[in-house]
Amino acid sequence: MIVRMNSRKQYIKACRYMPGGVNSPVRAFGSVEKTPVFIARGKGSKIYDIAGNEYIDYVCSWGPLIAGHCHPKVVSAVNAAAKRGTSFGAPTIAETELAEMICSAFDSIDKVRLVSSGTEAVMTAVRLARAFTDRKYILKMEGCYHGHSDSMLVNAGSGSAEFSKPLCPGVPKEIASLTLAAEYNNIDSAAKVFDKYKNEIACCIIEPVAANMGVVLPKAGYLQSLRKLCDNNKSLLIFDEVITGFRLYYGGAQKIFNVRPDITCLGKIVGGGLPCAAVGGRAEIMNLLAPIGSVYQAGTLSGNPLATTASIATLKLLKTKNFYSKLEENSKFLEKGLLSAAKKTNIPMTINRIGSLMSCFFTKNRVENFEDAKTANVKLFKTFFAGMLERGVYLAPSPFEAMFVSAAHSKKDIAKTIFTAQNVFGKL
Repeated sequence: MIVRMNSRKQYIKACRYMPGGVNSPVRAFGSVEKTPVFIARGKGSKIYDIAGNEYIDYVCSWGPLIAGHCHPKVVSAVNAAAKRGTSFGAPTIAETELAEMICSAFDSIDKVRLVSSGTEAVMTAVRLARAFTDRKYILKMEGCYHGHSDSMLVNAGSGSAEFSKPLCPGVPKEIASLTLAAEYNNIDSAAKVFDKYKNEIACCIIEPVAANMGVVLPKAGYLQSLRKLCDNNKSLLIFDEVITGFRLYYGGAQKIFNVRPDITCLGKIVGGGLPCAAVGGRAEIMNLLAPIGSVYQAGTLSGNPLATTASIATLKLLKTKNFYSKLEENSKFLEKGLLSAAKKTNIPMTINRIGSLMSCFFTKNRVENFEDAKTANVKLFKTFFAGMLERGVYLAPSPFEAMFVSAAHSKKDIAKTIFTAQNVFGKL
């Protein structure tokens, strides 16, 4: 069993200077009622805490590190870039190279604007949609997360658009009222909102594969039907591929499901582990952005040379032969092993997986939307999380976050994870 006294002491100190001791809430381990682990370094599929304890890492910095920690080609490229200068606030060749790579990867993207976070990408996408359509309402799906901007911190309550309300203090109800919500995977729910707000909805934004209520895949035909709804109502369709972009396929989830959005938001992997994100789409929409258009967006560190260099190095790795097929093979191995271990120990478990993105729900039932996800046994997850952590397997400290498999995870890593899970299941 791993002892983490050093992390406990550091957390007490951190709480003196930072709200909750962290710079992003989920890192505080509140959902699993544990003290957070303070990480000192990472290498390949492993991370090491400040006491030197080793963990097989399935968080991977919440998704960006698809090649694993400290990949030598990424580190080498960033080191070289840092020696040339960390930030200029001026155009660089790397920006154009990365933009070209993104546009080439996504059929739906003619032009792209680089920003520093997924939240920024979504903010810009929504502003563009409102400007392009001259409408104010936006439609999102319950359980989908699109960053912490005011417009996206909205809960639709029972699922009816009339009950939109802020999810947290500080978000004016007037802003929340402009964000409507429908049930994920329920096209009739979305259609009802469009009928009620006919010719008033600027855009519909969705994670094509939901990954913040746990991983929930779209039903067959759902995304295609949503595309038609948007077309019929002259509303834009925005795909938030901050998690799925370059994770599931080089051209994103939209390539897999053959649905072309008007605007795409990217992040996580596109930054190669550094702060970088992007918003891209059709030229007629993107050309509304300043300086050639009147829609304002700016950022001091947008497209900075360190982040763009890490991005380019990472995307080049993704294009190497069999990169995604090997990820699929290992991810499938993990899924089958965990399900088998759960079955042997009579633990109710459903796994939703697509590519190297997956979630374990402690329920026998299918999970197809946010309401389904909330019925899973959270208490069982907490105990499972703690048992895995104590035995050196680092999972996301929330029942509603995904597991990420990286190219650095070996068959040995996965076999050890399955063996550990079976031991933990036996004690639940």
